Amino acid sequence: MPRPMTISEKILARAAGKKYVAPGEMILARLDLCLGNDITAPLAIKEFYGNGGKQVFDRKRVALIHDHFTPNKDIKSAQQTKLLREFAHEQKLKYYWDQGECGIEHALLPEQGVVVPGDLIIGADSHTCTYGALGAFATGVGSTDLAAAMLTGRAWFRVPPSIKLIFRGKMPRDVTAKDLILLAIARLGVDGANYRALEFTGPVISGLSMAGRFTMSNMAIEAGGKAGLVVPDAVTKKYSLGRAQRKPRYYASDADAVYEKVEEFDVSRLEPLVAKPHLPSNVEPVSRLKNIVLDQAVIGSCTNGRIEDLREAAKLLKGKKVSSRVRTIIFPATPTIWKQALKEGLMEVFTSAGCIISPPTCGPCLGGHMGVLAEGERAVATTNRNFVGRMGHTKSEVYLASPGVAAASAIKGRLAHPQEVRGSKWKQGVKK
Repeated sequence: MPRPMTISEKILARAAGKKYVAPGEMILARLDLCLGNDITAPLAIKEFYGNGGKQVFDRKRVALIHDHFTPNKDIKSAQQTKLLREFAHEQKLKYYWDQGECGIEHALLPEQGVVVPGDLIIGADSHTCTYGALGAFATGVGSTDLAAAMLTGRAWFRVPPSIKLIFRGKMPRDVTAKDLILLAIARLGVDGANYRALEFTGPVISGLSMAGRFTMSNMAIEAGGKAGLVVPDAVTKKYSLGRAQRKPRYYASDADAVYEKVEEFDVSRLEPLVAKPHLPSNVEPVSRLKNIVLDQAVIGSCTNGRIEDLREAAKLLKGKKVSSRVRTIIFPATPTIWKQALKEGLMEVFTSAGCIISPPTCGPCLGGHMGVLAEGERAVATTNRNFVGRMGHTKSEVYLASPGVAAASAIKGRLAHPQEVRGSKWKQGVKK
């Protein structure tokens, strides 16, 4: 009789052609998808050719996305994207996005149904773990690993132990999935889940939208996690219906599955949180940080650039102006989200408030372009990392927060709770 398994172990067992696997076991597994972007894929492409590669293992299982330095910021990034473009066309890849079709990879691939529940996915980007929100096992790898995957369609894995995170209680107003994951990282630490699969569960997680689940899985890596999964349910199935480009496989952890550790969180008295420099685990309630004056606010990224995030920010920005000292940049994560925000009147809200609206790009999240910080500057951002120099100068600072906190802070010119600026009731819909 097979031993009980977690969702992660079931996905890995299936991909390895085994009845069951156990933590610590080395397996060679077939991949459902591998992906790279304009920073990581060029090196993988060079390695692919350097190892005698002629044709990728399956043109429908390799995805390439321009997102980190698009639109090209300089000659070097233009050379990178050129190599990506030429390879994608030569290989006739089905999943390749360029120009106005580009979106931030970890929002674009789920939106387009390219990643589906039950998949085993590797990506040459650490936030590939985002897709775990769908009930997939997805993890980041290096560029040479991507090259090998493009050649063979397989990858080696050491089966990770799993840590179960149970969230209970009633979510207070203004508390979001971003606060839940910051709460978890604060407890675990940035290395507390090294090479572990995090499993997010409990009634609070069941009540989250897919957008909220993507936010949580996206930041599993900030605790060192190999992957961050949510067991699929009715919300997952509704999201996948009519979207998934391959047949989903819905796995669930066995009731008696073995976890290395179980952590429980009661969120009933939680308030919006902020991760202070220079670690995502350095967390405090925003109410204790109201003396932090800001120079920039960034709302978007693969963590919080979905339409729900933009709506949250717009509720607070409607009819108001951002502080004259705070550059406020809005980054819709995909062209579809950008167009939906325009349709709902959100773009008018943002521009009227004095915000800058960017095309979909990773931009300032990695200190790339379109929002780089100078020496001594501080930013509040809905992104996922606040390491030294992450968004620009090594003597700048980044504070991580939800879209609501970022919008309120942009208005006040300092870190602020959304309650401080809440005005008239927001009515979602097309502006008349």
